[in-house]
Amino acid sequence: MNWEDRSIQHRAIERLLGEHGPRALAKMSPEQLQDQLRGELSRQLTEQHGSLQAEHLHRIQSELMGLGPLEPLLADSKVGDILVNGPEAIWYEREGRLYRSAQRFDDETHLMRIMDRLVSRGGRRIDESSPMADARLPDGSRVNAVVRPAAVDGPQLSIRRFVGGPRLLSDWVSAGSMTTEAAEMLGDLVRQRANLIISGGTGAGKTSLLNALSACIDRDERILTLEDAAELRLSQPHVVRLEARPPNLEGKGEITMRMLLRNALRMRPDRLIVGEVRGDEVIELLAALNTGHGGSMGTVHANSAADALVRLASMAAIALGQSHPEMLSSQIRAAVDVVLHLERNGDGKRQLCSIHRLQSQSTQQGAAASMQRLWPKPDGMSQHLYRSPVANAHRKPELDGA
Repeated sequence: MNWEDRSIQHRAIERLLGEHGPRALAKMSPEQLQDQLRGELSRQLTEQHGSLQAEHLHRIQSELMGLGPLEPLLADSKVGDILVNGPEAIWYEREGRLYRSAQRFDDETHLMRIMDRLVSRGGRRIDESSPMADARLPDGSRVNAVVRPAAVDGPQLSIRRFVGGPRLLSDWVSAGSMTTEAAEMLGDLVRQRANLIISGGTGAGKTSLLNALSACIDRDERILTLEDAAELRLSQPHVVRLEARPPNLEGKGEITMRMLLRNALRMRPDRLIVGEVRGDEVIELLAALNTGHGGSMGTVHANSAADALVRLASMAAIALGQSHPEMLSSQIRAAVDVVLHLERNGDGKRQLCSIHRLQSQSTQQGAAASMQRLWPKPDGMSQHLYRSPVANAHRKPELDGA
């Protein structure tokens, strides 16, 4: 777009924003907005002795109702996270690597307008009095926005996208992220109704693996998913999706993960799948896993399988007001059967690093010593997982040679 075209676009946008305001424009139907745009562009172009072109209409509509320079990235199904560090620095993730986009915002005002549009969709606001806000796009992408004074260098925007990734365990094998033996073992664990916790850092693939494991669940089971932001995509016909919600601008209407878990237990679930355990909801989850809800799964942010147990115990201790998390380890071992740990290596590839079974009894050596590594075995040989199926009963999976 040349300077003259950009000038026309800016004047049209400013005129419409001044007349209607951003919130009113966002509520217009596409047809209503196009009528407004055509009228304003015709006035601008008549003054310039120009003619109305479709590209002008498309660009300005994208600015007023869409997300401006972010639109091409959001339209690309292979683009993961989108990170905006001010108006001139837009980064995006593709296949585990970060790249800088040639797209840019015109200035901070332009970026702030897009950020306001994003967070207002979720009933939030972003300004100096409320400089941090979360929101969600229609496709489930999670949005975090930060402005001054919290963001020292100006507006910052993060869009965490769930681009699908491997949908089946066989896809993880094809991608070189786990071995065939590990995939078979995990499939057996799901079918045997073991309670699984997936641990790993940010971007390690926890949600993607949770999706792949969920594909192993029988189609006649009733599955309840509970998430801060709905990302899981299960294909079974009997799936109920529950999502938490932050409080509104008046501080009301919050729906917490703990509230969702309490309610989910009244909905006759065959399995519970928790997107991420990060707070006091761990109490309800452990109680559910210890009272017959076998075959449930969840994820936790942790640097190792052993660290995942420490994190669960710490969250439970904080929720219960206890100062000794280690006292809760027996409840965790009774509730959780297996911990899977994922990591993201230097080239961005996601990798299954270990599968650990929790021992039934604690030892004086602590959490790490109460875990038995199922895969990979120290001698490089994994053992077959089960002697026989455990149908609709929650028991610790029995291992050959255990």
